[in-house]
Amino acid sequence: MSLEQEDKVVVKEYFNTKGFDRWSRIYSEDGEINNVQKDIREGHQITIDTILEWLDKDGNLSQQKICDAGCGVGSLAIPLAQRGATVSASDISDSMANEGRARADAILGANASRVSFESADLESLAGSYDLVCCVDVLIHYPDEKLRDMIGHLGSLTTGQMIFSFAPRTPLLALLKKVGDFFPGPSKATRAYLHAEAEVVSILSELGFKVVRRSETRAKFYFSTVLQVERA
Repeated sequence: MSLEQEDKVVVKEYFNTKGFDRWSRIYSEDGEINNVQKDIREGHQITIDTILEWLDKDGNLSQQKICDAGCGVGSLAIPLAQRGATVSASDISDSMANEGRARADAILGANASRVSFESADLESLAGSYDLVCCVDVLIHYPDEKLRDMIGHLGSLTTGQMIFSFAPRTPLLALLKKVGDFFPGPSKATRAYLHAEAEVVSILSELGFKVVRRSETRAKFYFSTVLQVERA
């Protein structure tokens, strides 16, 4: 087994067990959480709301076929389906995908078939979509994998991508460097920061241009989200 495959196994195991318990509570409106987790919940929801606001302005969601890669418990996939889109949602964690399915069934009722959930990693995704979304997932991929991952996601869409990443700023880079000196961080919770200039350069090389951009800055949640389309 290669080092990359080992990393995937560790991440999948984490999000099927301890990580699932932690993050499913964070991604719930009423789950019991501490102040740090509450800050992450609120920051993540701001990112989701920003994406939905963009797509509401664009319109025609009922005619869209959307891939939600790294869907978690369906925080984005479910409201997209509520707006009439046909959504294929996937997550590396079986537990996350199953929880997303359960929440979709409870929230969407008779319209639950608008969204499907499966367990799959990003590299194995296939198909053709009007829009590919990937929210708070690239944080698990180092710089040397970034171009391949963005390129693969881009190959799945005939139109647009929306994705978020943890920005590499001097302050965040310093905080991460300090944190790396302490024992205990695992491959499952390792966070990779990405320079926005590098991300935009990769997009340009792949034939995409940025049409919308937003930042979410909270005490413990930092995210840059881009909406891009083929140039």
